[in-house]
Amino acid sequence: MAKAKDGATITVEQTGSPIRRPKYQRDTLKGLKLNKMHRRSTLPDTPEVRGMIQTVHHLVRVVDEAETGK
Repeated sequence: MAKAKDGATITVEQTGSPIRRPKYQRDTLKGLKLNKMHRRSTLPDTPEVRGMIQTVHHLVRVVDEAETGK
C-alpha cells in the first residue's frame, strides 16, 4: 500500500444508497468505512483510496476541509 503524502487525509460522505447496486460497489463502500447514508469517513489520501472513491463516485462525495471544521 502506498503511503499518504505528509499524513494527508481525505474525507468522504456517502450520498447514495447501496440498495440495488452490484456487490462489488457495496463491498467498496464497506472498505471506505461507509454503510449508512450521510456517514462520513476520514481516510489516508492514497492512490488505493482514490481508486475506491472513483469506483463508487456516484454514491459518495469528497468533503472539503472547510466543511469538516478543521
